[in-house]
Amino acid sequence: MKVTVTQQHLAHGLSIVSRAVSPRSTLPVLSNVLLATDEGRLRLSATNLELGITCWIPAKIEEEGSITIPARTIVDLVGTFPPDNVVLALDERTQTLNLVCNASVHDIKGIDAQDFPPMPVYDPEEGVELNLADFKDMIQQVAFAASADEARPVLQGVKMEVVDNQITLAATDGFRISVRKENLSSPVPQEISIIIPARAMNELARIFSDVDKSVHMIVPPSRGQVIFHLKDAELVSQLIDGNFPDYRAIIPKSAKTKTIISTPAFLKACKQAEVIAREGNNVIRLDIMPAEGGPGKVEINAQTEETGKSDISMEASIEGSPLLIAFNVRFLREVLDVIHSPNVALETNANNSPGVIRPVGDEDFVHVIMPMHLG
Repeated sequence: MKVTVTQQHLAHGLSIVSRAVSPRSTLPVLSNVLLATDEGRLRLSATNLELGITCWIPAKIEEEGSITIPARTIVDLVGTFPPDNVVLALDERTQTLNLVCNASVHDIKGIDAQDFPPMPVYDPEEGVELNLADFKDMIQQVAFAASADEARPVLQGVKMEVVDNQITLAATDGFRISVRKENLSSPVPQEISIIIPARAMNELARIFSDVDKSVHMIVPPSRGQVIFHLKDAELVSQLIDGNFPDYRAIIPKSAKTKTIISTPAFLKACKQAEVIAREGNNVIRLDIMPAEGGPGKVEINAQTEETGKSDISMEASIEGSPLLIAFNVRFLREVLDVIHSPNVALETNANNSPGVIRPVGDEDFVHVIMPMHLG
């Protein structure tokens, strides 16, 4: 193998795939990145057997070939190179990759590419075409609500349902639920119902680039995998097996109190209150006070013995009964961070029943937060 690439393309490609490298694997090859010539481009791949990421970068190929190289070594080394051409040459006998950039010459010992796990091959005619901007937005509005608790693997995933011409993503950690739906340009021939690890979804959103307008999703039958294909990149993820909670049954159908607040004002108030509340257990109290013939107000209170207290008052349009309710302020901040509408509606019933947050004027997103004990 003898290939010439630019330092910028190589560094960018390595930064994309190296997130899938297994840091503590018993198989040494899983700590490596595969470099292989592929139809006039250089293909970079990494996998931890649950998540695999591939990307293709422009290259001038003099000799075909492939090798796997320790990810950390090549990432750190290429990061120190100046923005110039890098020549990669493989000595097949010793499985050593020679890198030349300007006046520096480096040899890195590799492992034979034959030992690298094969990435799945798929039929490009199959699958679903997703609008990239919409899908990225969906991931950002849902994946953060998935659980980090390894004892509940199903909750570490994002439930995806595709029926007719509608796609729905949902995630929950048992304390909150985030649901977003979007219409597809054309109906799907076959319904899809799968659970994708939230980590894979977040990595997918990270590798989306401005040159892509759509992403191609393939769910090969009975393989327990999903493949997302972009123009210059591809992500393969194992699916999570199990029964996802019936989240639709938990979303309240009605509300005794509906509070409409400016999204930026609510977010700013939560960020301020969180500075105090994080020293306790993130509890803030919302005192929702309607007023006759004028705007009502919401008072946010955070108090901890160690730090002190915080009181913030906001104007709001309130319909219904007054209510004092407590929430986890981090959960509120995280959902407000991904809402783009100028105003947000908080729908509540009682201090021991879930609160529902919806962007005003957007029926496609709903978020449910369980209340905390008022104490």
